[in-house]
Amino acid sequence: MCRGLFSLCAMTIAFWKMHGAGNDFILVDDRRTEFPASDAGWIRRLCARNTGVGSEGVILIWPSTVAHFQMRFLNPDGSVGEMCGNGARCVARLAYDQGIAPPQMLIETGAGLVRAEIVDDLVRLFMTPPVAWRMSFPLEVCGWTGTCHSVNTGVPHAVIEMDALASVNIHELGRAIRYHPAFAPRGTNVNFMTVTGPGALRLRTYERGVEAETPACGTGSVACALVAGRLGKVTPPVQVACAHGDILVVDFRLKDDGAEDVTLIGPAVYIFEGQIKYRS
Repeated sequence: MCRGLFSLCAMTIAFWKMHGAGNDFILVDDRRTEFPASDAGWIRRLCARNTGVGSEGVILIWPSTVAHFQMRFLNPDGSVGEMCGNGARCVARLAYDQGIAPPQMLIETGAGLVRAEIVDDLVRLFMTPPVAWRMSFPLEVCGWTGTCHSVNTGVPHAVIEMDALASVNIHELGRAIRYHPAFAPRGTNVNFMTVTGPGALRLRTYERGVEAETPACGTGSVACALVAGRLGKVTPPVQVACAHGDILVVDFRLKDDGAEDVTLIGPAVYIFEGQIKYRS
């Protein structure tokens, strides 16, 4: 016998579709923790562009004992992601609008506790401290040889500076670097950036879990701004132009072994809301 809204035999799940700088997500208020988060096959079908709702991930609002709520992020392949900067801004906006959290809130993520605040139509994130820095190491893959940098800004990111950003074969080169032994065992997100001014850069990102280029990447934008800052090529705050066309602003304070007081501010936009059916 079915047991209400989230019964195992059939459930109707209310959701919101949102995007942050072009990264789109399916968001669900799952404080009863009844969403079928372990059904990776169904999540892949749900996120599929042509046959599902279509998204770059599913974000669940879960209860938390240490924050206003927990953000559970599921990649389009059904795997669990530690953190997503653009997704965190979207879930912060939703939580505020639904009365789940105040305008200045604390979010529990797989990367740690993250503060967020609503700033008019924008959302500012106070990022976890960047860790696992590796600056200026050689990398060779797919016939390409160059200099790579890497840092974990909630999830791992490789950063490579390119002069001709538009001509980069993101799928081929990005995928090869994503699976390079230097980033084993879990791999990395891959960012290609071009510095365009003393406080500006452009980037393109190959995202782990999506396994394709994405219109924007919040944690990737932070990684690029931090690396460019440590290389002495930009001064914060840094305006990051994403492939989608939106601008994200990354602020930080450099220190001898990295950076601190890192923030990310940008849009969090509703697209539509609806219901989806799940049958076990």
